Amino acid sequence: MRAGEPSDSARPALVGQTVQGPPAGNRADGVPGPTTEAGAGGDREEAVTEPAESAIQALWREFARSPSQRVRDRLVLHYAPLVKYVAGRVGTGLPTHIDVADLIQSGIFGLVDAIEKFDPHRGLRFETYAMQRIRGAILDDLRSQDWVPRVVRSRAREIERAHERLGARLRRTPTDAEVAAELGISLRDLRDLYGQLRLTSVLALDDLVGPNRDSSGVGSPADTLPDDDAVDPAAVLVDQDNRKQLAEAIAQLSERDRIVVSLYYFENLTLAEIGKVLGVTESRVSQLHTRAVLRLRAKLVENAGS
Repeated sequence: MRAGEPSDSARPALVGQTVQGPPAGNRADGVPGPTTEAGAGGDREEAVTEPAESAIQALWREFARSPSQRVRDRLVLHYAPLVKYVAGRVGTGLPTHIDVADLIQSGIFGLVDAIEKFDPHRGLRFETYAMQRIRGAILDDLRSQDWVPRVVRSRAREIERAHERLGARLRRTPTDAEVAAELGISLRDLRDLYGQLRLTSVLALDDLVGPNRDSSGVGSPADTLPDDDAVDPAAVLVDQDNRKQLAEAIAQLSERDRIVVSLYYFENLTLAEIGKVLGVTESRVSQLHTRAVLRLRAKLVENAGS
């Protein structure tokens, strides 16, 4: 036994610690690899790495014999850093509204599929095989959410590359005729392509407003775009208070004045029709209405002053 190497009785504890948690180290090629303790010396690193590799191989053998969900979940946990690594690479250059967490969620399905379909007897490293499956699952999910046909996306990339080549060569913005000549198509076909590419030029309002938030914290379109159909809460409260005061003022009128006000303003009867109900002339109803309005106004002013 070499100095610093754990005894056989200590090896199971090291294996259990390595398999239960996801590996966090990185290999030289940038792909996440097994975790080793930094600063513990070469003997300590070998003591941790060898049991970890043997434990993973044991999991693969057990999964090959009996592909249970328990063993599969332990393999998923061990190789989970691969998903985060691939999602970060794919997410570079994507629009800002695409969340990396969504890419990771799609990549997990690719990792599970890779574990279930991996054949260790073919001599291929699982990390290499899994990264392809994870990347494919993420791209498939992105394509399923895209409403623009793939042919249009491909043509858009060709036009972008043509603009870049001509801009570098001419040191100015190329004209439509020059871009069409670079692509080997007619000017009319190029303009038809521009019409199709308008579908791909969609920008979220949050991206326009968000970076320019003012000191008050306003940055959402809901805070900046007016809604003409929205109800003003302050106006609703004022209207409710006015109705309450008016009802209290009407309740203080005499019975005949209340009848005139109710029939005229709530039942929409004319003065002549109210006169027939009360058995008086239309001119008398007009006098009663004027008196009721004056009394109501006096009551409202009195209540407002108090």
